[in-house]
Amino acid sequence: RFRTTAGDGLVSLEEYVGRMKEGQEAIFTISGDDVESLKKSPQLEGFRARGVEVLLLTDPVDEFWVPSVGEYEGKRFKSVTKGGADLGRIKAAEEADAPKPEEPAADALDSLLALFKLTLGASVKDVRRSERLTDSAVCLVADETDMDMHLERLLKQHKQLGAEAAARILELNPAHPLVVRLAERAKADGADPDLGEVAWLLLDQARIVEGDPVPDPAAFARRLSALVAKGLA
Repeated sequence: RFRTTAGDGLVSLEEYVGRMKEGQEAIFTISGDDVESLKKSPQLEGFRARGVEVLLLTDPVDEFWVPSVGEYEGKRFKSVTKGGADLGRIKAAEEADAPKPEEPAADALDSLLALFKLTLGASVKDVRRSERLTDSAVCLVADETDMDMHLERLLKQHKQLGAEAAARILELNPAHPLVVRLAERAKADGADPDLGEVAWLLLDQARIVEGDPVPDPAAFARRLSALVAKGLA
């Protein structure tokens, strides 16, 4: 029995599969230390918007049990913090005629993604648009073939892995007002140094939300103070 995003009670896999959404092909999971923290995860935003239930896994053994089981009734387990979100085929819960949030032009967003990827270099595995975010500006996810982020933290805590974290994928929410404005700025101004500073700030923001340490707190504070000062000028 599992805690899920659908309520406070325990749910069986049979119940979960029985109420999967049209177009849903996987049993979605997210792992962490406690249920309340998991419910606040930005990776759940797109799933919540579509009414897609996600298993909340808080027992360390789940990290090993889920891969060993692999699937249930032909439905594979998939972490919402790995790879693509697979939400494209699942209809959103809101009305079809509801107004869609503003997004930047495709070429403007592509310019921003390219700039962020060039700026962040080896600190990220990739920078791409997100289909899992609806409210947050950014989030980090693991590549499909990489270790789940929570499992990596567990192994580091028990000294089963080195201290250096694997590079993650930074996802940007194209409908977030900040990303829209940054994309417009990237298209108009190209490789603006301020955009590079924002790229590092957003990467550190995503790390903080995940509960990961910021590699250079002094640089984070300096960038934040400088951009706030420019905004107040």
